Amino acid sequence: MALLSPRVPRLPLAAHSAGAGAGSLRCCGRVAASAARCQVTASGSVAAGSSSSSELEAIRWGSAKLQGAREEMEDEVVLRPDSLLHGFSFAAVLDGHAGFSTVQFLRDELFKECAAALDGGAVLNTKNLEAITDSIRRAFATMDANLSTWLQQMDKEDDSGATATALFLRNDVLVVSHIGDSCLVISRGGRPQSLTNFHRPYGNNKTSLEEVKRIRAAGGWVLKMWMLNVDVDHLEQSFEIRDGRVCGDISVSRAFGDIRFKTRKNEMLVKGVNEGRWTEKFVSRIKFKGDLIISSPDVSLVELGPDVEFVLVATDGLWDYIKSTEAVAFVRDQLCQHGDVQRACEALGEKALDRRSQDNISIVIADLGRTNWQELPVPTPNVLLELSQAVATVGAVSVGIWISSLLTLQ
Repeated sequence: MALLSPRVPRLPLAAHSAGAGAGSLRCCGRVAASAARCQVTASGSVAAGSSSSSELEAIRWGSAKLQGAREEMEDEVVLRPDSLLHGFSFAAVLDGHAGFSTVQFLRDELFKECAAALDGGAVLNTKNLEAITDSIRRAFATMDANLSTWLQQMDKEDDSGATATALFLRNDVLVVSHIGDSCLVISRGGRPQSLTNFHRPYGNNKTSLEEVKRIRAAGGWVLKMWMLNVDVDHLEQSFEIRDGRVCGDISVSRAFGDIRFKTRKNEMLVKGVNEGRWTEKFVSRIKFKGDLIISSPDVSLVELGPDVEFVLVATDGLWDYIKSTEAVAFVRDQLCQHGDVQRACEALGEKALDRRSQDNISIVIADLGRTNWQELPVPTPNVLLELSQAVATVGAVSVGIWISSLLTLQ
């Protein structure tokens, strides 16, 4: 079980007015600790139209960055709602680790590299998935190569890396490019549809098993860890493999940067021996045949029918504590109450922090403007269900503490 760090008190969310035009700057109302924890976000509307239709639908955007119990804020949001790519807007959530350098590089360069590879959006306009996939994968490979060169030229050793989930959105089509453990879902009449898979070196799903197989084929290994799993919806608890780390170090299998798993693998082994992490005998048996962490993205294209209400993408600091079904229902409830996409973003992030999320959280929501939220009934809370979930959570945590104390005594 992860240790809980002290949380900084939070102020109530600031009052908002409806964003329009170029958007209005807003602050998420968080209190500063050692550094400023209140992140500036922007919201507004953008007319995003299809070339096959003369009518334009307004896509309303919201974004939020919230710092959890981590000492540093290594998440970032990139938002280009100006429809410069043949009517497509661009957004991405970046989740950094081991420093901010990689996130900084991606923040400044990812959109430009993708736009160039997609011929200014002309490739997107074809809706040809094969051509789009080739272009985006070429852009990601170029980005990672340039990033690796930049990191290796630094005066100090830089082991930073970052996952990235990017989207290209028009009112009729969505293209998603994804590496890492963030997640993107769309709401189809209130039903969530996930368009990404977690690139993690653990789990029994097809993607995770394939990632582990690839890592081992490249000469690497995965250290697995058992953790307490709590299902508050079904009032169940169990132990299962909830974490796995490449070479006992990193818990994602695809990311930008992380050059110690790419161009500096042998140096990583030597450093591990010097630090006592493994023996020379163990290292002598390791034969690398490829990169252990890769930056090749999964790319998908979805035609957006009239039932699609909004797009939600967020880093794992949200999804490790809130399921997609609950997140979609929560956003719909927020929009039914006040219709403000920005406030819905911030409230969703706050909800994850209230669940004791230890990670940083970045969220982007794009409301496609098709739903009259004022006409939808506001769902009433199920008090009995919420109470039973709270009791189950307290019970599971108590059991976990009891088991941990027994292990400590042994």
